[in-house]
Amino acid sequence: MRRPPAGWRAGRRRSVVSRAAVVSRAAVVSRAAAVASVGVAAHTVVNARLLRVAPPARDLPERVSVILPVRDEATRLDGCLAALLAAEHVADLEVVVYDDGSTDATGAILAGWANRDRRVVALRGGDLPPGWLGKPHACARAAATATGSVLVFVDADVIVAPAGIARAVALLRDSGLDLISPYPRQEAVSLAERLVQPLLAWSWLALLPLRAAERSARESLTAAGGQFLCVDAAAYRRAGGHAGAGVRDQILEDIALLRAIKRDGGRGVVVDGTDLASNRMYTDWTSLRDGYAKSLAAAAGGSAAGSAAQVGLLWWLFVLPAVAALRGRRAGMVGYLAGVAGRLVTARRTGGRRWPDAAAHPVSIVLVGYLTALSWWRRRRGSARWKGRPVGPDRIR
Repeated sequence: MRRPPAGWRAGRRRSVVSRAAVVSRAAVVSRAAAVASVGVAAHTVVNARLLRVAPPARDLPERVSVILPVRDEATRLDGCLAALLAAEHVADLEVVVYDDGSTDATGAILAGWANRDRRVVALRGGDLPPGWLGKPHACARAAATATGSVLVFVDADVIVAPAGIARAVALLRDSGLDLISPYPRQEAVSLAERLVQPLLAWSWLALLPLRAAERSARESLTAAGGQFLCVDAAAYRRAGGHAGAGVRDQILEDIALLRAIKRDGGRGVVVDGTDLASNRMYTDWTSLRDGYAKSLAAAAGGSAAGSAAQVGLLWWLFVLPAVAALRGRRAGMVGYLAGVAGRLVTARRTGGRRWPDAAAHPVSIVLVGYLTALSWWRRRRGSARWKGRPVGPDRIR
């Protein structure tokens, strides 16, 4: 038998060495991801212990204005208003509801509530002015009417517990903060909800240093959820409120509002709202997809590079270890289990479902990557819409 040429043998050796080098580098990257994932899990545990909790309910000595912006919320408005008006320990309460051009029965339902309960103030919106997005405009108009020393913003898909408002206001006053964002217990029923919704609480509990965010004026250290906000009325107005130039045209108006308050010298942070309210944001895949396609690109600064960097980091931290674990890598298994542990800590702290949802954490991260890409694509095309209105950059000129 003829022996292969020497050059062929040398090339084969180089190929083997090259593959070995690639495998070695991949192992290093996988181990680094595992170490980082363990660090994120440890940070989640620390944050879970530091998360502010509302004190027991007590009678409030001040007027509280609840602000409820609604648009086509006929199926949810009754439940939301009934819960708000059943508030305990709030002797002086008004609920200002701004109907932002609803096309369903929302207006009629709201009129019925206003006729039955003098605490309900019903406002009807018209055309959206240039330079505004719908929710900031609705909140700004309602806040201009509100007379309370504390403003509580809620969404129509939030059901506030009887003592929820009183406890939130008590925490606002006891903490000396200007704004708190009680994060409601999330109701996730469908498969899509169970894969995606837990990542909301996990994202700030795992990745945001809560105490630093509370003290720091840095805008990058800001998280808030517009589903439930409790803010000192004077601080809100000093910062310009939802009418401020940096808030009125923002898709993530909740974060923009807290940033405006920070720029004015105020402070605010996300707090535990598990016992204060519950919330089911979406009821099917279509609404969930469109909701995140509206906002995820904005969360990354609206740029393709920012979106890619955000998704790439998450995939490195939580998808790569899972893939390595499937290939029998011990470091990969450590990284995967660290990601699952972080989800379990989050679920326990925020009242979410633990098993088997936490075990699907890498799948959740992959799905968020898809939603982020979709959000960026719709933003680029100017096709992002929410409740019949465009919400991308083309809407704001």
